[in-house]
Amino acid sequence: MTIGSGFNYPADIDQRQHREKRSTKNKWRARFPNPPDLCFDYRALVEQLNGIARATETDHKICIIGAGITGLTAARELYRCGFTNITLLEKSKRIGGRHLTALGTSNTHSVGRPPFEMGAMRMPFFNKSTEHPKDGRSLMAYYARLFELRHSDFPNPGSAAVRSTGIYLREGSIDDSAAPTMLIWKNIDGKTPPPGRTLGNVFAKWKIFAERMTLSISEHYGAERWEEMWAAIVRKYEGISFRDLVKMPSIDNWRSSDPGNFGGMGMTAQESAVFYSIGIGDGSWGAFYDVCSLYPLRTAIFGFSSHLQLIHGRVDAEGTPMPAPYLNAEETVDSRGLKFNKPTYIGLGSLAESLLFIKPDETQHSLYDHLIKSRSGFLTSSAVTKMKKLRNGRTRIYYDWNTPSKEARKVESIDCDSVVMTVPSWLIETQISIEEFNQDMLPFEIIEAYKSAHWETSCKVYAPLKKSFLEQNKKIPQTIVTDSLVHDVYTYRYNSSNAYDCILLSYTWEDDATKLSVFNDEDLVDKCIHELDRILLKSGNIKERISPYIAQKQAVVQRWMNDKNSLGCAKLYRAGTYYDAMKLLKYNRDFSYKSGLYLCGESFSVDAGWTEPCFRGAIDTVINICNKTNAIFNGGFTAQDYPEYKAEP
Repeated sequence: MTIGSGFNYPADIDQRQHREKRSTKNKWRARFPNPPDLCFDYRALVEQLNGIARATETDHKICIIGAGITGLTAARELYRCGFTNITLLEKSKRIGGRHLTALGTSNTHSVGRPPFEMGAMRMPFFNKSTEHPKDGRSLMAYYARLFELRHSDFPNPGSAAVRSTGIYLREGSIDDSAAPTMLIWKNIDGKTPPPGRTLGNVFAKWKIFAERMTLSISEHYGAERWEEMWAAIVRKYEGISFRDLVKMPSIDNWRSSDPGNFGGMGMTAQESAVFYSIGIGDGSWGAFYDVCSLYPLRTAIFGFSSHLQLIHGRVDAEGTPMPAPYLNAEETVDSRGLKFNKPTYIGLGSLAESLLFIKPDETQHSLYDHLIKSRSGFLTSSAVTKMKKLRNGRTRIYYDWNTPSKEARKVESIDCDSVVMTVPSWLIETQISIEEFNQDMLPFEIIEAYKSAHWETSCKVYAPLKKSFLEQNKKIPQTIVTDSLVHDVYTYRYNSSNAYDCILLSYTWEDDATKLSVFNDEDLVDKCIHELDRILLKSGNIKERISPYIAQKQAVVQRWMNDKNSLGCAKLYRAGTYYDAMKLLKYNRDFSYKSGLYLCGESFSVDAGWTEPCFRGAIDTVINICNKTNAIFNGGFTAQDYPEYKAEP
């Protein structure tokens, strides 16, 4: 997504004026901007002194599968509640999941080289434009403040956070220019439209549609009948692809008598082709043209694309990590002495490290120090292979522990009262057998929903960038958007102390990422650099190479579909499958009380590719486990205050 990059309009809207009165019955009601499906202020619940609740069955055995952000958050908040009998199983030798901060060649630390965010990289805090990001009503804002994470505006193409964006489409011939030209977009005030007739028309049509929809939604979000309005929007758009929405006729006005109808963007075929390449907010949207239109709508309209932040880590202004647990340890080991990635507190990886290693105020120890006291508290290199429901109501988890090969397979098991599943859903079908769960516990419609979920691939190509590029280069734009194989190029700086800055040479999704599988990593890096040089030299207003600024030999490539622990970077849903996705999202409320199985995290959300649903899914699980075990909720919260997801048309 690029056009209207960093779509801050949702955060700009003055919330003091509303057509409908806000609900005053429930203090847990969320405010705009925030995700649409569950109007609930998760931060208000979690940031209370003593957390969500006080456990009464502290020895209730909980097994959490996956030590990504979801699993770590669930474990930490359950521990804050007083649950002490927790096992955390991680298949790989590192924590963090699809938060992957690479710190050197082969992801090892390299002094002077900046971190590369190979997975999630730009965080929405859901703050208003008039407030600090950490004051946003989101769990990301809460944890960023709690762990003292340093951040800055992410340098999105077309945003005020970059000095210029280069747009190179149709070999530089957009608007029928006489010679190949790279359009230069300078948007320092955040309000300047992109240059050129075609881009201007596309931008205007997107802006009219998006601002009308955002204004109407912001005035109703959190009001008494908000759920009805959102249900009407879902009915209108869940069967429509984003491709069709772009060309759907526009309407002049939104009508309260037809609350779900905001029309389309009304673009021509040519405008749609341009929009395919330059998108709506933070990179190319072409790869998502065939997903359900609700996905890009929720991304743009509800704050996911507003004031996106780059996470520097738990560091000072110079990028030096602040004192923190195990920062200076020679190594960190799990409950059985196996080594896993020790904390550096640099980049987005610092979030997972902080969840595990920094002690909550309410507990005697950090989550890590508590877990490793037990031989089965925290296990890495432990691949879950089977879950079996026992006659006594418990669930037996089978896992291969520290298995270097099939021949050396060592199967172990653990019985638990509750099992929390946080892994990507494709891993369940391909690697985990689920046995003896009847239809009252795990209906076929739930199994079909996670089996048929659409997981997208993504490919990132990062390299160190010489400081002189951002300091001395006057011609080459800071970010570049193309319709060539590289698609989106980002350059940015963390601080002056690193020897290099960062260049994301190519950021692609879906088919655009899949086609790059023809190259090995070394050839792909070489291809991206040569392609950028070709484009820049061909552009009559540039005529310079970028390759002299790039430390090519230290480049790092990440292909998420090839990662055996992920099999994709995010879960999307096609047109017509929204309600299936919602069934997964509400499984915990409907079935976990009987099954003891909890599905949580981005894998079972409808907000794919973001960190906030990881947090929200984890807290949803904690709420449901607390409710099942008769924990005493804090702050006057009750299960009746927790709204239900609407999963039926």
